[in-house]
Amino acid sequence: MNDRPPVIAPSILSADFSALGEACRATVDAGGDWVHVDCMDGHFVPAITFGPATCTSLRPHIATVMDVHLMIAPVNPYLQDFATAGADFITIHVEAGPHIHRALQAISEAGCKAGVALNPGTPAQTVAHLLDLVNLVCVMTVNPGAGGQSFLHSQLEKIAVIREMIADRPIHLQVDGGINEETAVLASQAGADVFVAGSSLFSGGLRELPGRISGLRRAATQSQ
Repeated sequence: MNDRPPVIAPSILSADFSALGEACRATVDAGGDWVHVDCMDGHFVPAITFGPATCTSLRPHIATVMDVHLMIAPVNPYLQDFATAGADFITIHVEAGPHIHRALQAISEAGCKAGVALNPGTPAQTVAHLLDLVNLVCVMTVNPGAGGQSFLHSQLEKIAVIREMIADRPIHLQVDGGINEETAVLASQAGADVFVAGSSLFSGGLRELPGRISGLRRAATQSQ
C-alpha cells in the first residue's frame, strides 16, 4: 500500500515524433506531473529513440520534471551529456553495466536525481544495497524496448517487496509498461507512486490527454 499522491508521467515515446515539442507542452497543460523520455540505443534494447540532443531540444517545452529513462549500455559515458541536456531525473538499468554504484554516484554529482530500473526478470534484491544512492526505483512491468505491451502481473509482488525495502526513505517507486486505469489500481495497491503511461494516454490524440490523465490519476488514487 502507498499513501503518497500519485505522480503521472506520460511517456512521449507514444506521441507523434513529428511534433514532440507540442506533445510535451500538451502533456504539461493536460495535467501531467512529469514528462517521461525513453532513450534507447538499439543495443541494450532493440529500438533506437532519443539521445541527448533530442532532450536538449525538448527541455524548453517541458515546464515541469524531465524524467529521462536510459535504456542504453554502456551508460556511464553519456550521463553528463543527459544531465547537460536538462534531465531532472536520470534512471539507468541495474542490468546495463557492472558499475551501477559508480554510475548512480555520477548522476548525483552531475546535479540530477538518480533512478535505478529493473527488468521483469531481475529480482528486487539487486537494488537492496543501492537504495541510499537513489531518488527513484523503476520496476519495468513490460520488457523494455517497445511501447504498447501488456502489463506483466508477475511484477506486482516485486513492487510490493521494493515498497517494503524503501520503508520511510523519500524514494519514488515508479512503474513503467502497460499502465492504464485498470493496471494503475493494481500497481498503486502494491506500492507504486509514479505511473509512466504511453499508449493509454496518447492513443486518442492530444485533445483527449486531459481526460485520460485525470482518469489515470483517479485510478492510481483508488487504493488510498
